[in-house]
Amino acid sequence: MPLYISQGQQKTVPDVTRMDYEDAERELKRAGLDARKSYHVKYLSRIDSNVVLSQTPVAGSLVKPGRTVYLVVNRQEKPSFQMPDLYGRPEFDVRQTLSRLDLLLDGVQLSTVASPEEDGRVISQSIPARTVVRAGTSVSVIVGKLEVAPEGLRKIAVPDVLGMSLSEAQEIMQSNGLVAGRISYEYSAILVPNTVISQKPGANAFVSPGMPVDLTVVTVAE
Repeated sequence: MPLYISQGQQKTVPDVTRMDYEDAERELKRAGLDARKSYHVKYLSRIDSNVVLSQTPVAGSLVKPGRTVYLVVNRQEKPSFQMPDLYGRPEFDVRQTLSRLDLLLDGVQLSTVASPEEDGRVISQSIPARTVVRAGTSVSVIVGKLEVAPEGLRKIAVPDVLGMSLSEAQEIMQSNGLVAGRISYEYSAILVPNTVISQKPGANAFVSPGMPVDLTVVTVAE
């Protein structure tokens, strides 16, 4: 039994944290103090709603007899909020976010991606962003895993160079790992001279690195 010290008109506040509220209330009453319950601003799923989380004044404070001690207990109801948008976020960041919101990560699946920007990042989530959920809800995610194909099997999407000048088109091809192939010229009185009006293979076709792309360019001479 804790020893309560009375110094004139003062009482020492006992420590009632981690007690059930009813036990804390009795303890304070024996010390000549009153208890009043208030709820924590956050729902803690692993703590009973009747357990005292904190108290004001704190333990050891000297107060007048009959002083009210406010006891903070956990919220009883699960709060609701919008599911965050996890797309494009690193897996470790997603785990921290879900833990902070008291959401449960039910599973992480890996899916092969070709873009380095998607490697190790969420590309799908089981509960869409902005869906209203409650604390304790389970959510699963799919995380991208970069898989680089062997050089002989790697394919490149042919860029769209229509409307570009010949020099621009050649530069774009080179920067994408391709080369400009045969250059043909076609007369036009209305189109801008030296611009590409046809390419083969066409835009977005998948080809091997280094493959030549034939271009047709406008000329003003017949």
